[in-house]
Amino acid sequence: MDYETIDYAVAGGVARITLNRPERLNSFNTRMHEELRDALAAVRADDSVRVLLITGAGRGFCAGQDLSDRAVAPGSEAPDLGASIERNYNPLIRGLRDLELPVVCAVNGVAAGAGANLALACDLVLAARSASFIQAFCRIGLIPDSGGTWFLPRRVGAARAAGLALLGDKLSAEQAESWGLIWRCVDDAALESETEALCGHLAQQPTRGLALVKRALQASWSNDLDAQLDLERDLQREAGGTADYREGVAAFLEKRPPRFAGR
Repeated sequence: MDYETIDYAVAGGVARITLNRPERLNSFNTRMHEELRDALAAVRADDSVRVLLITGAGRGFCAGQDLSDRAVAPGSEAPDLGASIERNYNPLIRGLRDLELPVVCAVNGVAAGAGANLALACDLVLAARSASFIQAFCRIGLIPDSGGTWFLPRRVGAARAAGLALLGDKLSAEQAESWGLIWRCVDDAALESETEALCGHLAQQPTRGLALVKRALQASWSNDLDAQLDLERDLQREAGGTADYREGVAAFLEKRPPRFAGR
């Protein structure tokens, strides 16, 4: 596919998706959803990819849904937003959460609506100090979608989640870090270098083991302790059979840096 709304590249074990509609603050339209589906399929099919990075072009990360893509003429029937979510947003969020490798997000500007929740669906979020997060749905009579009602209370607690969702206030990157919504806030000038360093580090790590960590953490929200202990046992058994585990032990005993292959 020739991409019009995103850029996709792979180098050094890192796949990079850049949302690329800067004139619209990288807001979602139908074409972008199609291209993101294709890019995620390419990530899953490429054994060389050890990390996925998502970021935005220009001065914004993603302003959410492009409302001009849903313009309704006077007297026309309202669009079925549930169908749009089922066709586009839910598969995108599920696809990111199910990827068996780390997903890093570099938020370079405003992340609003579904754009904010796209970032929260990633495993590690770095944000420029000038960036902000806005649950803008309430401003047009909608509810947070793209996982927003799931991510928010788990990251920041019920009271703060309600405030963000009901008021639609802008949350600075610094406050987002302080509240535990994201991993780190960094100076704008350092965002690219910090992101490259993080992705470079993850690309050298035992990818299969990290995928199992992701699976365990995600399951913990619905498991009781006994179920989680059983899952840890099962996943540890799987991890113990990997080539990376053998390499990690050998490197420790030989007092040398490990050379993980991601398998």
